[in-house]
Amino acid sequence: MKSSVLTRYRVMAYVTAVMLLVLCACMIFKYGFDKGEGLTLVVSQIHGVLYIIYLIFAFDLGSKAKWPFGKLLWVLISGTIPTAAFFVERKVVREVQPLIADGAPVTAKA
Repeated sequence: MKSSVLTRYRVMAYVTAVMLLVLCACMIFKYGFDKGEGLTLVVSQIHGVLYIIYLIFAFDLGSKAKWPFGKLLWVLISGTIPTAAFFVERKVVREVQPLIADGAPVTAKA
């Protein structure tokens, strides 16, 4: 497996988690203080698009790492639980790091 697969997942995990926290803050302002309705709409749409990209990259990583369905489902759902993606991302990196092929070129035997 290439390291770029893991890197794409990590970037989207962090971006999705941060955007979810921003969305939670916007929702608190919208429903708690009756402010920022327009901003909440924009942030929720941006988070939705980023979450779809996160799903694609997480599914790609899971299929290449040959995860069981339950683990893949947990990684996919972690993008919807505030702060969960941060913890799941760290665990995924520890588990997938040994699967990444070395960057050294392979020489063919004649």
